[in-house]
Amino acid sequence: MSQSVKGSNLRVDGNALWVDLMETAQYGGTPKGGIRRLTLTDEDRQVRDWFVRTCTDLGCEVSFDSMGNLFARRPGLDNALPPITMGSHLDTQPTGGKFDGILGVLGGLSVLRALHNSGYTTRHPIEVINWTNEEGSRFSPPMMCSGVFAGIFTEAEVLDKRDRAGIRFGDELDTIGYRGKEPCGQHPISAYFELHIEQGPILEAEDKTIGIVTGIQGARWYEVTVRGKDAHAGSTPMPLRHDALVASAGMIMAVSEVAKAHGPSAVGTVGLLENRPNSSNVVPGEVFFTIDIRDPDDAVVLQMEQELRGKLETIAQENSVELEIVQIWDAPAVHFDKACVGMVEEAATEHGYSARRIVSGPGHDAGYVAKVAPTAMIFVPCKDGLSHNEEESILQQDAEMGANVLLAAVLKADQTFDQ
Repeated sequence: MSQSVKGSNLRVDGNALWVDLMETAQYGGTPKGGIRRLTLTDEDRQVRDWFVRTCTDLGCEVSFDSMGNLFARRPGLDNALPPITMGSHLDTQPTGGKFDGILGVLGGLSVLRALHNSGYTTRHPIEVINWTNEEGSRFSPPMMCSGVFAGIFTEAEVLDKRDRAGIRFGDELDTIGYRGKEPCGQHPISAYFELHIEQGPILEAEDKTIGIVTGIQGARWYEVTVRGKDAHAGSTPMPLRHDALVASAGMIMAVSEVAKAHGPSAVGTVGLLENRPNSSNVVPGEVFFTIDIRDPDDAVVLQMEQELRGKLETIAQENSVELEIVQIWDAPAVHFDKACVGMVEEAATEHGYSARRIVSGPGHDAGYVAKVAPTAMIFVPCKDGLSHNEEESILQQDAEMGANVLLAAVLKADQTFDQ
């Protein structure tokens, strides 16, 4: 049997993929069945160690770069060719689920396993990548290390990032032992495919198994500090207060109002809020919160920002408080490589899976990788569209079908790309 015919008949082992998903869920597992595996914590180190062991057992060579991005490589017939790559992330939200991110890493691992078990050798080396700090929940902004890889951020600025406790990113990377010598961004790749849960309700609502992702909507993040004046809750008359929390409440409502005004595609979220001094009988003197705005059209994102700034400044004046807005992340809309998107679409069709084209609402590492290599994504449905939640759930058969599409797309890319 020829290599090409044998390759077209390959399938992943869905049961093994599911076992991997359940086994890795123990690293940072929560009582409610979710995962708390923040970037560069001991739980992150543990799951990385598991990944390294598992890939090594499949005959892969595992390396990591200066940002801790992991690369598990299976050799090809011509190892001078840059690899065809797959991947996502192993870190989670503070109350994350079992599938966000890690499905893409373990789906890639299932592709390596299928190739290993069949004895099939691709032209290119094939790699699975774990990108460091995709979530941005401990160190902000998100996708920092795929961002360094793509030249969006510098190594120095990321290494010096600090979490809310003041702990430095570079120090934690050294602590878990995953700072490599290869400078981030010098690892060549021919193409990149990322399997992920949709994190939205569309596929489930339309009874589709595969989302053929054509791009990612634009997003901007801001850190907002509202400064008023601490005062006694019992003796300070209402007209004389400089209440930072009351002002912030109006600002938070404004975020929702602006997003709704640009619907149905636009979204706006305040997901982090800190109130100081946070005492029951003290008028709040300072509030810190974040704003996340998104839309598939960059022009709409810009318009939302302009409207928000105007509304927040007006609210600050009306409440006699000071306002500081700092933009910490700007991710323009991404359009994936047409050829790679076509490979995903062909793979879904050849398998007979129901599919539709879709734009991603959330950001992904693929968005940055697309700046330096041909890239595409594959979505599978999640129950009720729920993600960033301990109740996140998918069907085993959907995970398997998504990984089968990933395998077929990778094999198509292997025969298509010449470098």
